[in-house]
Amino acid sequence: MKYSAIFFLIIIVSITGCTPSNKTEDKIIYDVVFREDLAGTYEKWKTADDRFGFYYTFTDRGRGPEYREEISLNKQHFITAQTVKGVNYLKVSVDESFSSTDATATSKNLMGTAKGDFYGDKLYFRYDGSPAVYEILAQLLLKSETGKVKLYPEGEAELTKKIPLKLSNGSPVELLVINGLDLDPTYLWMMGDQMVGKIAGNLHIVRKDLSDMRLEMKKMQGDIEDESLLEVAKSLTHKINKVVIQNVNVFTAGGALLPNRDVFVEGSTLKGIHPAGTKAPEKNAELIDGTGKTLLPGMFDMHTHNDKFRGILYLAGGITSVRDMANNKQLKSLAAQFNNNEILGPRIVAYCGIIDGSGPYANQRNVVENLEEGLAEIQDYKDLGYQQIKLYSSIRPEWVSPLTNKAHQLGMRVSGHIPAYMTATQAINQGYDEIQHINMLFLNFLPDTIDTRTPLRFTMPAQHGADLDINSKAYQDFVKLLKTKHILVDPTVAIFENMLLAQTGELSPTYQAVANRFPIVDQRSFYTGGLSKEGDQVTRYKASFDKMLAVVYDLYKNGVPIVPGTDGLPGFLYHRELELYVQAGIPAADVLKMATITSAEITGVSQSTGSIEAGKQADLILIDGNPLEQISDIRKIEWTMKGGHLYHAKDLYSSLGVKHFK
Repeated sequence: MKYSAIFFLIIIVSITGCTPSNKTEDKIIYDVVFREDLAGTYEKWKTADDRFGFYYTFTDRGRGPEYREEISLNKQHFITAQTVKGVNYLKVSVDESFSSTDATATSKNLMGTAKGDFYGDKLYFRYDGSPAVYEILAQLLLKSETGKVKLYPEGEAELTKKIPLKLSNGSPVELLVINGLDLDPTYLWMMGDQMVGKIAGNLHIVRKDLSDMRLEMKKMQGDIEDESLLEVAKSLTHKINKVVIQNVNVFTAGGALLPNRDVFVEGSTLKGIHPAGTKAPEKNAELIDGTGKTLLPGMFDMHTHNDKFRGILYLAGGITSVRDMANNKQLKSLAAQFNNNEILGPRIVAYCGIIDGSGPYANQRNVVENLEEGLAEIQDYKDLGYQQIKLYSSIRPEWVSPLTNKAHQLGMRVSGHIPAYMTATQAINQGYDEIQHINMLFLNFLPDTIDTRTPLRFTMPAQHGADLDINSKAYQDFVKLLKTKHILVDPTVAIFENMLLAQTGELSPTYQAVANRFPIVDQRSFYTGGLSKEGDQVTRYKASFDKMLAVVYDLYKNGVPIVPGTDGLPGFLYHRELELYVQAGIPAADVLKMATITSAEITGVSQSTGSIEAGKQADLILIDGNPLEQISDIRKIEWTMKGGHLYHAKDLYSSLGVKHFK
C-alpha cells in the first residue's frame, strides 16, 4: 500500500503542477461505489500545461451518467473553457460548453446559450458533468483569504470547516466541508490540494490507491456529520412546556374545520380543544395567535428513503411521520437519532425491508441469489422489527408466492414493484398487499414480455398510458380486484409528473411554485427535464400523465385505498403530490385525511397520532392559510410540533439555504 500511494503521488505532481506533460496515459483513477457495489470509474489526466481531461461514469439499474469532459484553467485556477459531452443519469444527451475572453463568457447548456460579463475571477459551475469542478473549487477555497469563492453565473460557495485527519495506513488527509452548493453540505477528502475522495450518501468516489480506506473514511465522515447535525438540532429546537394556540381553525379526523378554537398542549401531549376564550390558559403558558390560520395534525409521507441530512426537510414541510420503503439495515439507528432529537427528522412509524434478485439491474441492496436466501431475508427483517417486505423488479416471478406466504406467516405485509415478466394482477393473486408507483398499474395492461427491470418501466407507460380505457372491462375488473383484495396503492404521481412533463431547459411544473427558494445548484436540477422526449412524444407523454391522474381519481371513487408518498425531495414533493390529487378531482378534505388519519390507521399508530384529539401526541402544524379551500396553502407552514419540541419552518429552511414562503 505504501508504494502504491507513492506511485500515485508522483503521478499527481506530473498531472497538476510542476512538469508539463502531454501524456494522456498518465491517469489518476478513482473507484465509483454506489450502494456498496463497484459501479463505475472516474479518471483525470493532463493534456497540456493548463488543460485537463476527465471521464466519469457509473450504473444504477440501467440508469447512470457517462461524461467526457475537458477543462482549461487560468493562472488563478479559474475555469476559462470547458466542454461536457455524454448522457446524464436518465440517459438524456448532454452537450455543454463554456468559453471566455478577457471580459465576456459564453455558456451553452440545457438552459440555452447565454453571454455575460466575466473577468476570470468566478468559477463556472457546470450543469452536468464529472466531479472535476469540486476539486477545482476546493483548491480555490483553500487559497481564498475569505474562505469563499464566487460562482458563475451566480452563487457563492464557502469553506466552513477544514478538519485534519490521519487514516490508519498513515496517510494525512483533510476533510473539507463546503456550503452554498446544495441543500446538504459538500464533503471533500483532500491530500494537500488534491481530491482523494467525495462521499455523499450512497455514492462514493475514492482514489483507487485509497479504496481500501473507503469504509474507514465513510465512518470518520459519518461521525463528523453526526456532530454537526447535533449542533443544528440543538440550535433549532424549542422545547415545549405549556402552549396554547389561540383562536385557530382545527382540522378534524372527519375532514371538517372547527373554527376559532384554543388548543392546549403540555409537553408532547395534546391536553384539550375548547371554543376560543372559554378556558383560561395557565399563567406560565406560552400563547400563540392562530387567528385566520389552520391547525393540522402532522402529516405522513408514506414513501420515503430516509437519510440523516434530509430529515430536517420533513419537519419544515409539516411531515412528522414517515414510512420507510427501503433502506439499509441500520435504519433503526437513524430512527433513534430522530426520536432523541440528536438529528432533526420525523418519526419512522413503519419499516419496509427490500429484497431483489440478482442481475444487471438489481437494486444493489439486499440482493438474493435464490429463493432460500429470500426466505431468510424475510426472517431477518422480521427479527429486526420490520412490518413489511418490498419486492423489487429482479425478483423471479416463481419466487413471489413462497416469499409472500413466508411474510404473511410472520404477520408482515408485502408490497413493491411488480417483478419483470409479471403483471400486477398476477402479483396480487400471489400475495401482494400493496403496489408502489402508478406506472406499475399501467404496466398491467401492457405485454408481460416487457423487461421492467430497465427504464422501459417508465417509457412504456409514458408512450402507451394514454391509450388505457378506464371504461373497458379489463380495467374495471382490475379495479374490482384491487378493491376486493383491499390492495393499497402508493401512486407517487409527482415523480411521474416530473418524468413525463418536464422539458430540458424549462422549469419543471413539479417545482414551479418553489424553485426560486432553493440554492443555485438545486434550482438547476429543476430544469434538467425528465424522460427524453421530442416531437409527438411531448403531447403523448402529457396525455399519459393526464390518464394517470384520471386513474388516481377513479381508484378513489371506487374505494381503493390511496396513500400519499413521494420517493423524492422531502416536503416539497409531498406538497405537490397532495396538489395533484386535488387536481385529479379528489376533494381537498379527503386528501388531507389521507395525509393524516388514514395514513395513521394504515401504519397502526392512529391511537396516538394522526388527528387532533385530547390525549394524543401533539404532532401539529400551523398553516398560514386554509388548505381545504386552497390546497397550495399546504406549503405555508409556520411551525411544526413533534415529540414535545417546536420547530420554526423559516429557521429550518434557512439552515439549508432555502427561503421560507414569506
